[in-house]
Amino acid sequence: MHPESENPESIDSKVNNPPRRQFTRQRRQLNDGMRRQYAQSASLHLAKLQQRLPPRARIGLYYDGFGELPTQPLLDWCQRLGYLPYLPVVGSLGRDHKGLDDKHLRFVPIYQSKLVNVPTRIHRLGMKQNHHRRLLWARELDVIICPLVAVDKHGNRMGMGGGFYDTTLGKIYRSGAKKPLKIGWCYDFQVVEQLARQPWDVPLDGLITPSGIRWF
Repeated sequence: MHPESENPESIDSKVNNPPRRQFTRQRRQLNDGMRRQYAQSASLHLAKLQQRLPPRARIGLYYDGFGELPTQPLLDWCQRLGYLPYLPVVGSLGRDHKGLDDKHLRFVPIYQSKLVNVPTRIHRLGMKQNHHRRLLWARELDVIICPLVAVDKHGNRMGMGGGFYDTTLGKIYRSGAKKPLKIGWCYDFQVVEQLARQPWDVPLDGLITPSGIRWF
């Protein structure tokens, strides 16, 4: 069932979202070996995403700097199949009248084979990011792998709370454009039955976890 087929107001009136710390605590309990093992299991399902992609597809990734399911297997997959990987950049469009970074993400190409080798600096919000002159808009990508704290069985995503991905993808989603595909990448314990949905939330098109891939 597509998440648009339900009334967001009826969902919001019945559902209380679990606290983000519930999921971040579970992620922190995993050691590096467990994370790598789960990521390797999830990567086995990428072949089903490949079926929907053109040759030389442009794929937006992200750094897994907060205990997320590791994204290095996604970069390995891109390089193995000739896809073009990119990383998000916050604040490339300057700041608003309140001095806050513009929330529209743009994307820079990855030239290294390992994410740990990508030259980065720490953004004031804590995430790593690379700066480069060749910046792409989200609409120029074929797929964006979206970070998340939790996701429900309708594709509704709970992010970190900054609103960067919803802002970046909102206009594209409302226009009905078919790309980029919005794909979640997470542990199975981050999947819940139902999340409250706000009018500005952008649902995922698909989700990959260690146990499989699902489409919404």
